[in-house]
Amino acid sequence: MLTIATGNKAVAAAVKEVKPAVVAAYPITPQTEIVEQIAEYVTSGELDCRYIPVESEHSAMAACIGASVTGVRTFTATSSHGLMYMHEMVNWAAGARLPIVMANVNRALGPGWNVWAEHTDSLQERDTGWLQVYVSTVQEAYDATIMAFRIAEHQDVLLPVMINLDGFVLSHSMQRLETLHPGDFIPPMKLPHAIDTAHPAGYGTLTGPDEYFKFRWDIERSMRRSVGVIAGTERDFAERFGRSYGPAQEYRYEDADVVVIAMGTLGKEAEVAVDNLRKEGIRAGSLRIRWLRPFPELDLGGRDLVVIDRDYSFGFGGILAHSLKSKFRVDPYNVIAGLGGQEVTFDDIASFVRERKPGEERWFGVNGNV
Repeated sequence: MLTIATGNKAVAAAVKEVKPAVVAAYPITPQTEIVEQIAEYVTSGELDCRYIPVESEHSAMAACIGASVTGVRTFTATSSHGLMYMHEMVNWAAGARLPIVMANVNRALGPGWNVWAEHTDSLQERDTGWLQVYVSTVQEAYDATIMAFRIAEHQDVLLPVMINLDGFVLSHSMQRLETLHPGDFIPPMKLPHAIDTAHPAGYGTLTGPDEYFKFRWDIERSMRRSVGVIAGTERDFAERFGRSYGPAQEYRYEDADVVVIAMGTLGKEAEVAVDNLRKEGIRAGSLRIRWLRPFPELDLGGRDLVVIDRDYSFGFGGILAHSLKSKFRVDPYNVIAGLGGQEVTFDDIASFVRERKPGEERWFGVNGNV
């Protein structure tokens, strides 16, 4: 069915179709509409699930953990400071190998208090064992949410998945949305280590030095296996529903001399910049990173790279740029732009390409470095 929806409403609509048994939620700007819409679905009878309003984001993830460990499908949503408050339980969910799906509406961290888009919140969770996907359109937010459940619950993965969408820029923007009925695209959830009250057992919680590292390796092994699961899921989705995705989305990339790399909505904005630069005779292309975890394998050789980071690791640099540098031995021009919702247009992105200086870092809008 074709409709018009915000990113938040699209995520909620996808959750309705996947039919989780438990949704635990504590509203926080700018994701509040996601859980409000799900609550409306539950109230109207469109979604048959246990909706648990809790007193904090920490409790929201704890409730999802408690439900997931019994072997049922679960979902929650959060943003920025809510995600920070969840941090202990975010680690716990991955360590317990629970396929929880969570939407995170990317928002800056205070102080100063700011409710607009930035990726630092989710990037601070990149080493917890969660798979992370970053979307750029309302349709992609919907599709990624549906696929996230199948990926997380696959027996070769059994890790939680975080869908990230830019606050307000995407969460509250209305775009065309085609909804679907996934049917058997999402198989029933089977958690091999689910607890069963009909067969009570004792569980030891302390893991000593001779065993702990094996649990860590098991997470990494499953993260590596998820590469194939993601590819297979996206391939099946394309065959059934006609929309194709990948670990990174290329645009006019094959013959490009210079490539803009970004995530989320800035990655989509870069495509307009690329078209304009081509008209000027500059062979530009773009590469939008979708899956940050697992990090994609990329062929970046022989091109100038302009990496836009909507984040920063203080005393170190742009997180995406440095990830590319360390993994692929490249030396990009790194632009720190869009922090706290700072406006970055396709004209700005085109200017980054024209003035690029490989190996240097620039803070967009800072006096003396404009």
